[in-house]
Amino acid sequence: MAVTLEDAKKLTQDKLYLGIIDEFQKDTLLNAMVFDDCATLNGGSTLAYTYNRVTTYPTAEFRKINAEYTPQEAKTTQYTVNLKIFGGSYKIDRVIQNDVKGITNQVDFQSTQKMQAVKALFSDTFINGDSGQNEDAFDGLDKALTGSSTEYNKTEAIDLSTEDAVKTNGGNFERMLDDMLSELDGTPTFLLANKKMQGAINAVARHSNLFRVDRNEFGVPYVSYSGIPFYYVGSKPGTNEPIIKVDAETGTTDIYAVRIGLDGVHCVTPSGQPLITYHLPDFTTAGAVKEGDVEMVAAMVMKATKSAGVLRKIQIQKASE
Repeated sequence: MAVTLEDAKKLTQDKLYLGIIDEFQKDTLLNAMVFDDCATLNGGSTLAYTYNRVTTYPTAEFRKINAEYTPQEAKTTQYTVNLKIFGGSYKIDRVIQNDVKGITNQVDFQSTQKMQAVKALFSDTFINGDSGQNEDAFDGLDKALTGSSTEYNKTEAIDLSTEDAVKTNGGNFERMLDDMLSELDGTPTFLLANKKMQGAINAVARHSNLFRVDRNEFGVPYVSYSGIPFYYVGSKPGTNEPIIKVDAETGTTDIYAVRIGLDGVHCVTPSGQPLITYHLPDFTTAGAVKEGDVEMVAAMVMKATKSAGVLRKIQIQKASE
């Protein structure tokens, strides 16, 4: 059964779990994600999910009387992803929790902070994951889109690094973005960029009527382009390094377009299990230091090559000399 975080809330009466899901829903990427909870152990020690990705799309044509169509078939390529385990734990001394009075409840504080780190790790892996570099991680969009038909502008940078550059190149940036979007198989759920790109987008928006500002369900404002919302992903967990990197030498970065859906980009999780698991420290048992944790088991799936795209080489700061 495919579920979202909002669906998961409706399937539980656990108030604590509801609060945890609420926290994860504050992340736009996770809130929009569809999770197909169908992966099972098929022997061995890994959770594998095998699927077919559409790589050649069907064609259609006119024909004359007594003439046949030219046969052509859509083609798929079989992929297998292994679900990965990610999360984090923390420890609290019972004296700190029970006897040190202050404005911070350590269990609430540490668990919330750990959830922030898990969300950041999910976003980082969703974009940059490469099981060839880290066998414990799942593959992300950057790896899936490299060399694909929806990877755009791989050579010459689009300069948006100054206000003058925006005035000169803003129209070309919109054209390139439109070109990339036109190759997708549907309207993307959102556009993904880093927060350093936000200033450049705002500058382009001042000279264009294709951008507008709205607010999400949590009251947070966001910019959309032709009705497609921009989502600015943050930093890698525990660092100030942006998830969608800015090349230190060229000052360039990327924008990703993603269509979420079971026939597009989605995640897969273990069959019959909660999307997020947690354990709070239990101070009622023996032992001075107690441990809590937050965990997810998931992987990203791209069912069609044209369900996502990337616009490369957008220059948002001066190149190093």
